[in-house]
Amino acid sequence: MDTVADMRLGEFSDVLSSEAPVPGGGGASAVAAAVGASLGQMVASLTLGKERYAGVQGRIEDIVPRLEAARAELLALADEDARAFEPLSRAYGLPKGTEGERAHRAEVMEAALRSACEPPFKIMAKACEAIDLVDEVSRIGTRIAISDAGAGAAILSAALRAASLTIFINAKSMADREYAEDLLSRTQEMLDEGCEKADNAFLRVERGIRWPSR
Repeated sequence: MDTVADMRLGEFSDVLSSEAPVPGGGGASAVAAAVGASLGQMVASLTLGKERYAGVQGRIEDIVPRLEAARAELLALADEDARAFEPLSRAYGLPKGTEGERAHRAEVMEAALRSACEPPFKIMAKACEAIDLVDEVSRIGTRIAISDAGAGAAILSAALRAASLTIFINAKSMADREYAEDLLSRTQEMLDEGCEKADNAFLRVERGIRWPSR
């Protein structure tokens, strides 16, 4: 399979909807987050060089390349998520007829579950970074495209929620509950903080442009 960044949208949608085990929710969340970051970058790019926004040009010049980098990293993480699922998929198929086989399967499964959680955790971290930037763009960016910043925030919020589900389902199967609980705590913290900021940005934009106002 081509890298996600090299695939056409139709191709990605086709393979996502097929019986193929990957890409799945993790990869889809990374792509969605990249779309959200792209919308924020578009608004920032439209603000760049505009005399009316001279007072924020320094911040905009910093934000544009950071969102571009986040976008590229998120697409790369979609591929990383697919690669991380393969060992877990194989682990589920290991024999478990004897006590020795069950012990081996449990050991392999535990390692595979941890590895499978790493890409979605990175996706969430990168989405949170993008949310911070898109939130700022929604405050200082050109008003003619502010709805796109709000759309980007909404998509990033959904992507963050989607990525967390991969972590939750894998952590539920971990035998090491101390490790799992720590992972779940860190995941929930990102989820709560990131979604709150993204949802607030969306609501701020919505209230500012909606007619009649609520």
